[in-house]
Amino acid sequence: MMQKKMIDKLKKLSKYQNILIVVADIMCIVASYIMGLLIITTSFSEMFSEYYIKRTATIIAISTLVYQIIFHLAGSYKHIIRYEEARDYALYMILSILSSGIIIVFRQIFRLPIVSRRLIFLASLFIGLLMVSYRVFIRFLLVYDVAKNASEVNGKKRKNLLIIGAGNAAHEIIKTIHQNLRSEYNIIGIIDDNKRKKSYTIAGVKILGDRSDIVNVCKEKEIDIIFFSIANIDVKNKKEILGICQETNAKVRILPGIKEIIRDKKLIDNLRDVEIEDILGREPVKLGGRNIEEIIKGKVVLVTGAGGSIGSELCRQILKFNPKNLVMLDIYENGLYDIEQELKRTLAKKNITTVIASIRDEKRLDEIFSKYNPYLVFHAAAHKHVPLMEESPVEAIKNNIFGTYNVINMCDKYKVKRFIQISTDKAVNPTNIMGATKRMCEMMVQAKNSVSSTEYVAVRFGNVLGSNGSVVPLFKKQIAEGGPVTVTHKDITRFFMTIPEASSLVLQAIANAKGGEIFVLDMGNPVKIYDLAVSLIKLSGYVPDEDIEIKITGLRPGEKLYEELLMGEEGLQKTENDKIFVAKPMDITMDEICKKLDRFNEIIKNENISKEKVIEVFKENIPTYTPEGGGI
Repeated sequence: MMQKKMIDKLKKLSKYQNILIVVADIMCIVASYIMGLLIITTSFSEMFSEYYIKRTATIIAISTLVYQIIFHLAGSYKHIIRYEEARDYALYMILSILSSGIIIVFRQIFRLPIVSRRLIFLASLFIGLLMVSYRVFIRFLLVYDVAKNASEVNGKKRKNLLIIGAGNAAHEIIKTIHQNLRSEYNIIGIIDDNKRKKSYTIAGVKILGDRSDIVNVCKEKEIDIIFFSIANIDVKNKKEILGICQETNAKVRILPGIKEIIRDKKLIDNLRDVEIEDILGREPVKLGGRNIEEIIKGKVVLVTGAGGSIGSELCRQILKFNPKNLVMLDIYENGLYDIEQELKRTLAKKNITTVIASIRDEKRLDEIFSKYNPYLVFHAAAHKHVPLMEESPVEAIKNNIFGTYNVINMCDKYKVKRFIQISTDKAVNPTNIMGATKRMCEMMVQAKNSVSSTEYVAVRFGNVLGSNGSVVPLFKKQIAEGGPVTVTHKDITRFFMTIPEASSLVLQAIANAKGGEIFVLDMGNPVKIYDLAVSLIKLSGYVPDEDIEIKITGLRPGEKLYEELLMGEEGLQKTENDKIFVAKPMDITMDEICKKLDRFNEIIKNENISKEKVIEVFKENIPTYTPEGGGI
């Protein structure tokens, strides 16, 4: 309480800061010479003799003048005490010694009737120490967490904070909190796996143990939030530590990797919420840049669906390999505008062309291919939402099948070197319309490759984290709204990959393609969606089914429990990249494809066709299509 009163008085006096500090420094000078006299004199009578009183008064006056001139010239009175650091304190010591040196020089030159050099040197040390000491004390009062063990400051409840990692980042975070955020956080301690650091402190905060102590510390100290402050850590250890954090009820915030840290922001501002990538712990993909650059550099590259999550990331990565021109095509103007503006800001010197067009419009595509004559075409445009396509199967046929067919034909007509179809694991033994249309696209790709000079390939992968169709953004939104988090089935599993990883592997796959391949990306192990929801809830600081309900809603129309990346009859061949495989080609001709397209065209023309008839046509033409329950 007394400490708080002192702080309040200091704040009221802050407008007189410069005057008060000057006065305090003069008092330090006087006190220092008195202490020096106590050391060099043998008795009080000698100390208070007329000789010493006159000479000491003279040296105090001269010292005051010299010190004030030196300190003002050095700008030390413009420092804000709250933000002073070790280098500022070192400067005060240096200025004090410098001032004493100047005084001694004056004494010798002008033979001033003042005390000995020994007293001047002693006093200069005391002056420096006293000036630093009172400044440190004031800073301590202003900055230090006054109510260290209190749950509230100024009526505001503080969050008990645990920091993981006893490095420079932790020190910066602690310093920032002590200076500016003490009313928000009560720093309980630090966790670090270096056992030699245990019981040591950083900026007054104790290191309480290693990762094995996280759960107990969080329970005993009632930790509300954990700051994961290790930026340079491998994904395996990061995943393991975050797994331990899930066992607590604390919210977790993470310092991103070294390359992600924004240098012009405070370190604490770089902390972000846990992403699903952190939980999955997938190793980043290393691109074989030389082969990719050889096929992209100096060429015209066209990306359809460029405004979508996969298409836009492909554009970012393609530009790194210096194409002659990147043509970004999409019908959705907002997404296309966003990626165009982003790329112009970050890669202003690159040649970028944006085109609003629908892949359904064959005439418009002809104009675009004629004008830009692309060397490579990445086809990412498609309707991807499973439930929506179950409700609108004709639109899926128009866009995914005939839109793709239009692009395929344009590539053949304008002698495109290579066409890359972005496919999906839902094309394997499809149970829904979206997956069935994607399977049809794979069939078209392999059939067309056998009759065209263009090399046609497809790249198949599973769910992409953060994409427009991913479940993760939905979960995060539901958690932010207080729940419930909706899961269709407790046992449903999916393969997951990050957007940059998926795009990198697409580029890696096509660099060595010969035509006709269906590349299958290694998606790692399948993940239970229910477990994923539990992890996100826990790492957001909530208890599943207590704070945030997990609601099982039942499988949606066309939804599988388990996704597959490969059909049983396809087989797999290895490639140079251990994350990319090639499926065995299908034996299908363009004549067969044309017959199938005729049947799908009948659906489009028949406005009154029933859903049952649509399913029947899909079954006839895509043998692996097996809709569950026989309905859409």
